[in-house]
Amino acid sequence: MKKDQMISRRKALLVGGAAVLGAAGAAGTVRLLAAGPAPPPGGPPANPAAGAPEAGALRPSAYRLQPIAGYGPPRSAPGRTLVRHEPFLRIAGRGPTMVLTFDDGPDPRYTPHVLRTLKAHDVRAMFFVCGSMVVEHKDMLREMADEGHIVGNHTWSHPLLTGLGRSAIRSEMERTSEIIEKTYGERPGWFRAPYGAWNRAVFEFGAELGMEPLAWTVDTLDWKEPGARTIERRVMKGAAPGVVVLAHDAGGDRSQSIRALRDYLPRLLDSGYHLTVPRRQFT
Repeated sequence: MKKDQMISRRKALLVGGAAVLGAAGAAGTVRLLAAGPAPPPGGPPANPAAGAPEAGALRPSAYRLQPIAGYGPPRSAPGRTLVRHEPFLRIAGRGPTMVLTFDDGPDPRYTPHVLRTLKAHDVRAMFFVCGSMVVEHKDMLREMADEGHIVGNHTWSHPLLTGLGRSAIRSEMERTSEIIEKTYGERPGWFRAPYGAWNRAVFEFGAELGMEPLAWTVDTLDWKEPGARTIERRVMKGAAPGVVVLAHDAGGDRSQSIRALRDYLPRLLDSGYHLTVPRRQFT
């Protein structure tokens, strides 16, 4: 979607989207796929930005996530997934765990930079992709698969689903799941509604397609292009065990998002956080 179109829609939906997510409240949490050694005893403070790591903390390499076989959610048969009434907003795992998510890609201008930064720090993330973007950039999805990232469904053309009829909603979701499966190697197990706008039909079709709905805890609002320092500050201020961070690797100029990632990612790791991806085990 063009940058001006996305920005205008996002501005119009910002209040409404926040209301939808707020209504979800303390929705069920997602269990993490654990890997690597346990985090430093006691974990980081609720807000790592509030203070430096204590003296004697483990080196970052001692608790960064390492790639393992079979990464990602198990493939589910359509029709077997529970129909949710609200999206998951947080994750649950052993110790101080967080999930980084990137929406709207893949984009050849920005996604490769995100992938390189994640690889440099041995971190896995989630990418909620649009089918129309995948068509021209399948190589990037293959790279995501090779490096252990999770690819989720973000519809075909990034529409406001709550303004569409049921057949159009299903088409947006189904086409995207199909191209992800052909390119990534398995059907997506996760779905995120554009603009955070969910309704009954969206949850029903997501379940029929074998996907669970995931929203976010911390919104970087990077689509507003507020500056890399502001994006970094929002992430560090919101950092806490169980947090899901929303950022973007497409949909506009994402150079600020990339600069911010290069700064906040090592800070999170040095503060003791595990940056990992969830599997579908729920509480």
